[in-house]
Amino acid sequence: MTSLILDHNGMRVKSEGNALALYDGDGRRGTVPLALLDRVIMHGSGIALETGVLLRLAEQGVSTLLLSGRAGRRVASVYGAGHNNVSVRIAQAQAVADAGFCLAWARGLVAAKVARSRKFLSGALDARPDARKALTDAEGSLAEIAHKLSGTADIDSVRGYEGAAAAAHFRGFTALFADALGFTGRNRRPPRDPVNACLSLAYTLATADAARAAFSAGLDPMIGFYHRPAFGRESLACDLVEPLRPAIDAWVWGLFRDRCLRAESFQTDRGACLLGKAGREKFYSEYQQAAHAWWRWQRAACRRLGAGLESRAAPYLDADLVHDEEP
Repeated sequence: MTSLILDHNGMRVKSEGNALALYDGDGRRGTVPLALLDRVIMHGSGIALETGVLLRLAEQGVSTLLLSGRAGRRVASVYGAGHNNVSVRIAQAQAVADAGFCLAWARGLVAAKVARSRKFLSGALDARPDARKALTDAEGSLAEIAHKLSGTADIDSVRGYEGAAAAAHFRGFTALFADALGFTGRNRRPPRDPVNACLSLAYTLATADAARAAFSAGLDPMIGFYHRPAFGRESLACDLVEPLRPAIDAWVWGLFRDRCLRAESFQTDRGACLLGKAGREKFYSEYQQAAHAWWRWQRAACRRLGAGLESRAAPYLDADLVHDEEP
């Protein structure tokens, strides 16, 4: 997945034929062919778009993600033309009321998350043998949870095991970072240390990708089965991020382990820890490479889900309606 990151105040973007032209105070900086892009990320409010840029991006199937300020909170997404098969969304809405379907879906997501967490923590031992106790204790707890999870008969129990697994994971995960980073566990809104700042931004991007994958497959990102539908929450997108969290966590650890990011890459503003400009450039550069595999998984999961749901809605469709008929 090829992304164009727009993160410079004063930048202007124009549509020129089949390309985007980028300008700043020094004049024209260059062009980017639309055919090469899958996504545009606009980080901050100091970027000006010429009328028609969003239209051209949407026509080409390039999604646009708008993030506010330095904190990187997602404000809006533009996906372009949606999937035409309404049967998938009808079936999705029906499946929310199917307790058996929701249980199987939730159990599969959490089992995958626990398995990835165990693999990550076991592998981390090679790089951090000094953290052996914390890592092995956490992995042992996750092994017990994995065993119990297979026999769960209700979704509330699945949620309980997922919460216990997340707590065990972070007991091992926090042991991997230098004390100077001040990372003692998950915190957000705002993140108060460099590790949480990276986790929050990475989870935000992964959730936006999940919403886009759902939309492209004809699914409603708001209607989830593990994360129940709630006001203002893209519950299905949240579902699709859950199994990827250990992989994202491992990637964030790699940023600090390999010294791509350091404490000086961050700034503190009214209690919030924020990536500085140079830090964001490194973060996005690394993220584009790592996110390819996560995006492929989300897209494949949405296609499988949509295909499985479609037949459930057949009785509710007009059999005489031509698929491409104009309203």
